[in-house]
Amino acid sequence: MLLKKLLLSAVLSCIGFTSVMAAAEIWVSPNGSDKNAGTKEQPVQTVAQAVRLAREMRRLNDPKIDGGIQIFVKEGTYQLFEPVYIRTEDAGTVSSPTTITNAPGEQPVISGGMPVKGWQKLRATVKGLPKEALGNVWVADAPRVHGRVIETRQLWVNDLKAVRARDRDGDSMSRIIRWDKTTEQVWIPKPKTASLKEVETLEFLIHQWWEVANLRVRQYEDFGDSVRLSFYQPESKIQNEHPWPAPWHSAKTGNSAFFLSNAIQLLNQPGEWFQDIAAGKIYYWPRTGENLATANVVIPVLENLVLVNGSIDFPVQYFNLNGLHFKYATWLRPSHHGHVPHQAGLYMLEAYKLKIPGTPDKKGLENQAWLGRQGAALLYNFSHNNKITNCTFMHMAATGVDFVRGSKNNFINGNVFKDIGGTALMVGTFSDEDYEAHIPFNPYDNRVVANDDIITNNLISNATNEDWGCVGIGAGFVKNITIANNDISDLGYSGISVGWGWSRTINVMSNNKILANKITHYGKHMYDVAAVYTLSAQPGSQIMYNHIDSIYVAPYAHLPEHWFYLYCDEGSAYFTVKDNWCPQQKFLRNANGPNNLWENNGPMVNDSIRFSAGLKDDFKHLLKYRTDIDYKRPVNYFDGIEKNTGHE
Repeated sequence: MLLKKLLLSAVLSCIGFTSVMAAAEIWVSPNGSDKNAGTKEQPVQTVAQAVRLAREMRRLNDPKIDGGIQIFVKEGTYQLFEPVYIRTEDAGTVSSPTTITNAPGEQPVISGGMPVKGWQKLRATVKGLPKEALGNVWVADAPRVHGRVIETRQLWVNDLKAVRARDRDGDSMSRIIRWDKTTEQVWIPKPKTASLKEVETLEFLIHQWWEVANLRVRQYEDFGDSVRLSFYQPESKIQNEHPWPAPWHSAKTGNSAFFLSNAIQLLNQPGEWFQDIAAGKIYYWPRTGENLATANVVIPVLENLVLVNGSIDFPVQYFNLNGLHFKYATWLRPSHHGHVPHQAGLYMLEAYKLKIPGTPDKKGLENQAWLGRQGAALLYNFSHNNKITNCTFMHMAATGVDFVRGSKNNFINGNVFKDIGGTALMVGTFSDEDYEAHIPFNPYDNRVVANDDIITNNLISNATNEDWGCVGIGAGFVKNITIANNDISDLGYSGISVGWGWSRTINVMSNNKILANKITHYGKHMYDVAAVYTLSAQPGSQIMYNHIDSIYVAPYAHLPEHWFYLYCDEGSAYFTVKDNWCPQQKFLRNANGPNNLWENNGPMVNDSIRFSAGLKDDFKHLLKYRTDIDYKRPVNYFDGIEKNTGHE
C-alpha cells in the first residue's frame, strides 16, 4: 500500500492538469514536403520542420494551440542529418503541451544511421587479411559526406550488431604479462595472428576491476613470445597516473584480461567487420543466413538524435515524446582520444594520486579525478515537466537518454532500451568537467540539481555491451527521484546506481526511492557489482520491494567473490533498505555513514513482494523485447556456482 501511494502521488504530480480542449495538429510523413502546411492531407517531411511550425504557432499566440500541439509522425524511417533541436521557445504549458507522437497504430523510426550499400564478394587481395577469411569476406564503400568517409565503431546487419574484428572468440580473452606505469607500457603474450606491427588503427581493451579502458596502440614491439605495447596520448598518461581502477596482477586469480581489436589481420570469423578509413572500405564476413545483396546494413552517424536545451532561467517544459522508435547513435571519442573510465562510464580527463593525501572533505583521500560524460542519443539540459513514454531506444553506441543538469519533474515511463553500448538512462550531475569527482555537490544555485524525476515501467535489456562498466540506470547527484517497476537484465555490470561523491557529508541528495524493480542476469563482465549500488549520504532515501536474482559468473573478475545483490558503498548514509527479495543475503556495506536501516532482505521476503516487482501489468507486453536469456551461462547462487536454471 505504501508503494502504491508513493507511485500514485509521484505520477499525479508529474502529469499535472491536462486540458480537455482539442490540440492543434501537425502531421509528418516520409512522403511529405517541408514546404507543405503540415496538415494531415499535406504533411511535412521532417520532424524538425514540424517543431518549427509548432514554434511559430506559439510565437504568434495562435488560439488553436490552447489545448496543446500534437505532432503526428507517420510510419517510415526518418534519417536525420542533424539532431532535432528543442529549445526554450518550444516549451509548452501545463494546459498546452507539445507532444511528438506516432500516428495511431504506426511505428515511425527516427534514425541517426546511414545505410551501407553496394556490397560485393571480395575478389581482390587485401594485405593482412587472414587466409581463413579468403572467399568469405564482402566489401563495400563506406558512406561519405562532403567527400569524407564516415567513421564508425559499430555496424548493424539486419538490426544485429556485428563484432569489430578482434583477437578473441566470444567471452574469451588473454591476460597481460605485466604493466609498467613508469614507462607507460604493457607486456602481453604474442597474439596468434599475423604481425600487427604495422597496424595504425590497433586498439587495446583492458579489463580493470569495475571498468574497461580502450587504449589506442602507438607502438607494437615484437620480442618473440611476447609483445610490448605503448599508447597514444592523452589516454596513456591518464591510464598510468590514475590509481583506480587499475591493471590487476594476481597469482591467484590471474592478471587483467585484454583483447586487441580494429585490424584487418583480426577479421577471421563470421560476424566480424573492419573499416579501412584510409581506403574508404568496410569489410564484413557474413553470418550464416545473411545475404548482403539484400541485407539492411547500417552504421551510426549522429551522436545526438534529439537535443533538448533549455537554460537555468527558461527551461524547456511540457514537451513530450511518445510512441517513437529511436535507432542508431554513434560515439567516436574512444577512436580519437581513447577511453579510460572512472566509474559508470564517466571517463577521466585528468586523474592522479595525491602525494600528500587529504581534501577538506576526506583527510585520507588520495584519488583525484575530473570527468567527462559519454554521448547520448537523447540529451536534455534544463528540462522540466517533460514526458518520454512508449518509445524504444535501440542500437546506441553510448548512452540512450541523458538528463544532464537542471532536470525536474520529468516522467520516463513505458519505454524500451535495448542494445545500448553504455548506460541506458542517466539522470543528474555526476561531476562536471571542472568539478573534482569526490567533492560533495552543494551548488550555489540548486536549480541545476535533478529533482522529482520519475522513471517507471521501462524495460532495459542488453545495455552496457561496449563499455561493460556502465549501468542500466545511472543517477548522480539527484533529489526526490523515483525509480520504480523497471525490468532490467543482461548487463555487463550493475543494474541501478544512485549517488556520487564517495562522501558521508550531507549534500543535495535526499529522498531518493528505488522501489519494486526487477533486476536479473547482470555482472556479465565486471565485478565490484550489485543490482542496486549507492554512494554518499542521501537522507530519507529508500531501497525497497525490489526483486534481484541471477548474477552471472564473470570469467575474468579480479575478485571472483566480489559480487552482491545490494551494495551501499562509500559514504552511503540515511538509507532504508527493506523488503528486497534475493536468493541469498549477500550484501556489502562499505565505509557507510550513519543511520542506515537494513531490515528483512533476502529469500525470506514474501513472494507477494517478489512477484509484484518489475513491470506493471499494463506494460508487460514490453517483455517481448527482452534479450533471450542464455540459460547455459552460469550464475552465482548461494554458496557455489550453479547453471542458470531460470529460477527467477
